[in-house]
Amino acid sequence: MRQIDLPLQIDHLRTLGNDFNALRSTVTALDAQPGSGMLQQLGPKILAAHELIGRTLVRLSALDGSQYTAVPGSRAALETLGEVVVSASVAAAQLSRAVADNPLEAAPFATGQRFDDALARQARHTEAAPLLAESLTTAVHHLDLCATCCQYTASGIARDLKEHPEHLPEIPQLTGAQYKTLDTIAQGGVRQHRRLGGGISVRAGNGSSIHATPFAVLQKHRLVRVSAASSPLAEQDVTVTALGRLALDIQLPGPTPSQGNVPEPRKPKGRHR
Repeated sequence: MRQIDLPLQIDHLRTLGNDFNALRSTVTALDAQPGSGMLQQLGPKILAAHELIGRTLVRLSALDGSQYTAVPGSRAALETLGEVVVSASVAAAQLSRAVADNPLEAAPFATGQRFDDALARQARHTEAAPLLAESLTTAVHHLDLCATCCQYTASGIARDLKEHPEHLPEIPQLTGAQYKTLDTIAQGGVRQHRRLGGGISVRAGNGSSIHATPFAVLQKHRLVRVSAASSPLAEQDVTVTALGRLALDIQLPGPTPSQGNVPEPRKPKGRHR
């Protein structure tokens, strides 16, 4: 039985769900007008759908045969991810169907008969419009289903671990200051700022400063995540990882060490707040 980082898998699944939802939004926003413009819009969406199918298979393969399969309820999670593969494939197929139904401008076979090209073009577009709309609507539905199932699976794995604490990974016992900092970050709106002269500062959504020492401990133990920066001085979002949320859920705030000592990680005992 392979040992994998289950909290990291939860994070990956949540990101995957967000990306399915983002693709759903872009497909919803497509201008379903027949013609070459439609083809240019569909191509990237089909590629993105297949990329998401591949990522779903990676997540499913990681969980299959891992220690998670010994957790009661894990079968439902794996089966749900299998359905995500199916729904994502249907979405990709519907987008591909739209490519085939989309009329493009090109010369027909020479028949020697005269015809009104403008009228023929209008007839093709009129016939294709409802077919395109139907394909896009179906694709949107299945992408929405994929997004929901990924988030459901992520939440299910976290719930399974909390209900069966013997399967929990090692989580560092937090001090009172570390727990409070983690809880503040979990409320949302926390940003990391890089100063011109070097160094960083972290501020909560209300503008208050977050102390660097407990924040550094949370980063060290992968309880929080700092988003990638678009530029050296750009603000970066700070969020709580799945491991961090498990720490919040199963631990009570511990005492704050008088000399700032950081306790070593230990196996949690399933205590609840």
